Amino acid sequence: MDVILRQDVEKVGLRGEVVDVAPGFARNYLLPRKLAEAATPAKVAELRKVEEKRARHEAQSFEHAQEIAKRLEGEELRFDVPAGETGTLFGSVTATDIAERVWASLRVRIDRRKLDLPDSIKRIGRYEVPVELFADVTATLRLAVVPEGGELPPQEELDAIAAAEAEAEAAAQAEAEAQQAQVEAEIEAVVAEDEVEEQQGEEAEAAAEAADGRPAEPEQ
Repeated sequence: MDVILRQDVEKVGLRGEVVDVAPGFARNYLLPRKLAEAATPAKVAELRKVEEKRARHEAQSFEHAQEIAKRLEGEELRFDVPAGETGTLFGSVTATDIAERVWASLRVRIDRRKLDLPDSIKRIGRYEVPVELFADVTATLRLAVVPEGGELPPQEELDAIAAAEAEAEAAAQAEAEAQQAQVEAEIEAVVAEDEVEEQQGEEAEAAAEAADGRPAEPEQ
């Protein structure tokens, strides 16, 4: 079943793409959660028109790409997003969000799949994200991810918050690993104890049979 994604869906596709998925997955997951809509011929045709229009605003040559790179690197793209007190976003800024903002702000089309963004952005701060525009032409986008209704604190404070959160995550991970190791050790101890008891039982049974003058019968 063909659907048009309304949001980025991991392992399925990016917002605005037409993807073929299992009917049950579409009916039971994508459509009820408004992550996608049915790909009717009219909607697909409208989507294609938008893509064709935007395609005229992407780099068409090496020289054109260099001009676009200068424009992109001369701007800072701002994202005002809901965030908690520690700077963690209530959501994230994705490659699709960045490509859409570049289009809305500068009327330049970039390929969101060519953004060097291994993971979505989940904290406030300033970021530099490379994007390939053309063969041998890469621009570095400057992003400001700002808490909604506020401004970014000084970089030193951002670094301190990030370091504290990383330290807390590392401590939590270490504690989880220690607990897992303890559980595994306890399981191994129980298994070893059971094996000893089983062996002792077998030895006692063999000894009893020997005392009666009867040979021990082999286990079935």
